[in-house]
Amino acid sequence: MTEPAAPAPVVLPQPLPQPPRPAPSPGCPPPHPSPRVPELLLPPDSCDAHCHVFGPVARFPYAPDRTFTPPDAPKEQLRSLHARLGLTRTVVVQSSCYGRDHRVLLDALAAGGGRVRGVALIGETTSRAEAEELHRAGVRAFRLNFLPHLRSRPTNAEIDAVLERVDGLGWAAQLHVRGDDLPDLTDVVRALPGRVVIDHMGRVDLTAGRDSPATRTLRALLDTGHVWVKVSGVDRLSLEGPPYTDAVTLAASLVAYAPERVVWGTDYPHVNITGDPPDDGLLVDLLKHMAPEPAALQRLLVTNPAELFDFDD
Repeated sequence: MTEPAAPAPVVLPQPLPQPPRPAPSPGCPPPHPSPRVPELLLPPDSCDAHCHVFGPVARFPYAPDRTFTPPDAPKEQLRSLHARLGLTRTVVVQSSCYGRDHRVLLDALAAGGGRVRGVALIGETTSRAEAEELHRAGVRAFRLNFLPHLRSRPTNAEIDAVLERVDGLGWAAQLHVRGDDLPDLTDVVRALPGRVVIDHMGRVDLTAGRDSPATRTLRALLDTGHVWVKVSGVDRLSLEGPPYTDAVTLAASLVAYAPERVVWGTDYPHVNITGDPPDDGLLVDLLKHMAPEPAALQRLLVTNPAELFDFDD
């Protein structure tokens, strides 16, 4: 009698090897390992109006022509940080290291349950249909980068192309500029239709003092009535280090100057910085110096970002 043939061994499919994660660039350390729980109790619906999501890189690879490589900081990590800090609304800003590939931003928006808004990077190659898709997902602003370490300055033709793509969507224009360049960009800012947001207090150079040409320009732009300022990035501007008193003093003066057109954000996970990353719990506690009155804090964290980024009540 013939013996039955032995069953063929089961060969399980092997997972495809993943390429090694690119090492973060100098100036892109991991976020603070253990941010403190803030002492300041934030009002309901408080918003982090400026932060980023990076990775996981195996799912959301960076652009080949990027100028820096950040550490992984996926949406789950950001959500955990916000729970610790008492923040329940979020504005995720598309980073230049992703270029115009918005998949990581769309993923964060889809998981946000209506409590996440986005700021996109679009250009001449972006179609109107793509802009409308981003709007349906929750994007409410576009960003123009004027910093040389991120990309070359956008031309007038590029700005016009962006405005054409977003015409009628009600998006704000968000400008990332260096303080010394701000006076020369006044005409650009004034010519933009709708609301304009200046990131990180214009990244003014505090070595020039609080009444420098850049700071005076920032206030003059606020006087137009359609310019807003993010009083974020105190750790970037400060010449003193934590608790960043010099930069917090500037932020407080801007909050007092235009209380109805200021918003705040952590800038998490703090890429392209010098030195150690800030403690985001400390950044929250510094809000009591920027907006010491409850009504001012409510405007800064709730009312103003809800208006600017179209959060539902």
